[in-house]
Amino acid sequence: MKVKTILVSQPAPKTETSPYFDLSDKQKVKIDFRSFIHVEGIPVKEVRNQKIDFKDFSAIILTSRNAVDYFFKIAEEMRFKVPDDMKYFCQSEAVAYYLQKYVVYRKRKIYVGNRTFPDLIKLIKKHKTENFLLPSSDKLKPLVPQELDKIGVKWKRLDLYRTVVSDLSDLENVFYDVLVFFSPSGIESLLQNFPDFKQNNTRIAAFGNSTVRAVTEAGFKCDIEAPSPETPSMTMALDKYIKSVNKK
Repeated sequence: MKVKTILVSQPAPKTETSPYFDLSDKQKVKIDFRSFIHVEGIPVKEVRNQKIDFKDFSAIILTSRNAVDYFFKIAEEMRFKVPDDMKYFCQSEAVAYYLQKYVVYRKRKIYVGNRTFPDLIKLIKKHKTENFLLPSSDKLKPLVPQELDKIGVKWKRLDLYRTVVSDLSDLENVFYDVLVFFSPSGIESLLQNFPDFKQNNTRIAAFGNSTVRAVTEAGFKCDIEAPSPETPSMTMALDKYIKSVNKK
């Protein structure tokens, strides 16, 4: 079965330089984007029930742009003025850059990891005297608390936002040759929206071991997996697969 249409379970890229657009032009396939999940802030009343006092912390661990947004949003709602000497530990350059939306970058102590949480742990380990706050979603990767506990730092988790299944009812009678997923939550959304979904000739692409596992545990076949040494990105994995099936 040739691939002519692809649905990526993420928001559409905000720049025209996305590799998905290059893939679409190169392979002459139609690529649509749709968020299968979205995040919603936890009401301030529920945040207060977690009994966390912002004044107790000297450093913030930021793993995503959502964490940045919801930390400063809830701080404002709770009338907490974030001190100028607060230290920020950002998982990636993208998160650190986004932090500029809320703080004057050059006047703050900001530490930036390469991309993964274990990379950031190396920086956190050098600041063991700090008391760390981790703004989080309700679905935190087990790796994060494991790594923090392993190095023995003082830290607390604060749930500020939750992952919510998006309404996809308008897609009920729309069919794609390939569905692309990046998290187990995406598979959960598919099943909640379409409990009678049958894979049939639809190919499923999954990024990351946990997503691949979620696909197979749901009873589906994972046709395209990334990353791999040969295809480190999803677009490269899709490109390879399309080449192999469309030339037949």
